[in-house]
Amino acid sequence: MTELIDLLTPDTISVGVSADDWESAVRQAGQILVDSGSCTAEHTGNMVSAVRDNGPYIVIAPGLAFAHARPSSAVLSTGMSLIVLKEPVTFGHPDNDPVSLVVALAATDPETHLSAMKDLTRSLRSAGTRDQVTRADSAEDVHRILSGTRPGAGADTPDQTPAPSAVDSGKAGGETVPSKGLILTVCGNGLGTSLFLKNTLEDVLDGWGWSRYMAVEATDTISAKGRAGDADCILTSREIARALGDLGVPVRVISDFTSTDEIDAALRGIYAV
Repeated sequence: MTELIDLLTPDTISVGVSADDWESAVRQAGQILVDSGSCTAEHTGNMVSAVRDNGPYIVIAPGLAFAHARPSSAVLSTGMSLIVLKEPVTFGHPDNDPVSLVVALAATDPETHLSAMKDLTRSLRSAGTRDQVTRADSAEDVHRILSGTRPGAGADTPDQTPAPSAVDSGKAGGETVPSKGLILTVCGNGLGTSLFLKNTLEDVLDGWGWSRYMAVEATDTISAKGRAGDADCILTSREIARALGDLGVPVRVISDFTSTDEIDAALRGIYAV
C-alpha cells in the first residue's frame, strides 16, 4: 500500500492559494492532481458534484476539508494533494467552517491508499499540527510537518472498557439488544471521509480494548442501507445521516472526524458504558 509521504510530496502541496469560494478551492486542489498525472479534469468535476449533491460533508474537522469522488476512468493513478488557502473559505458547514486546508484524493480502488489515509488521519488529528500546516511558508515546510508528525494512537482511556455485550436500542427505559460486532462509517462513496472516520474510530476502540471484538467498515450510502441490519450502529456526517434516513439502527452524527473525544462520547451513549 502507498504511504503518505509517497502521495503528499512538495510537488502536490501548495501554500498561499487564493480561492473565491469552496468550489474554487476544490478545483485548485484537483488541478494539482491533474497536473501530477493522477487524474483528468473530470475527476475534479466529480469532487465538486459530490459536494453539490450531498452538502459540505467533506468538511471533516475545524478548518479541514477532504475532497474526493468514486474511482472511475477519470482516475489514472492513486494520488493526493493539499492546498493551504491564503484566506479561508466557507463550505456551509455549521461547525467546521471556515476552511483553510483542502486535501484532495484520487483513488484507483478502495485499498491502495489505506496506509496513507491512516497516516494522514493521525497527522491531522492534532489542532496544533493543523495550525502549523496553515501557517507554513512553503510546500517543503508542510511536507516536513506531516512527515515528522506521528501522534500516538488511541483515546485517552487508560482503563479498558468492558467488552461490548449489548447496544442501547434508543428506546425509553434503556432497552438493549446483543451486539453484532460491527460499526459502519459512511460517506458518499466509501473511500474518503468514511475512511478518515474509520481510522479515528479504530483508535478509540484500540484504547478501549475493543478491537478484538468489533469490526469497522467504511462504506457508501447505498451499501450502508443494505448493511445496516448487520451493524450495531452507524457513524457519519450530518449531511449523510439525512440521506440515510431511519435504518433501524442508531445513527450518530460526528462533527469532527479527528476527535477521539467526540467519538468516545458517541460510543458510550450507544453502548451504555
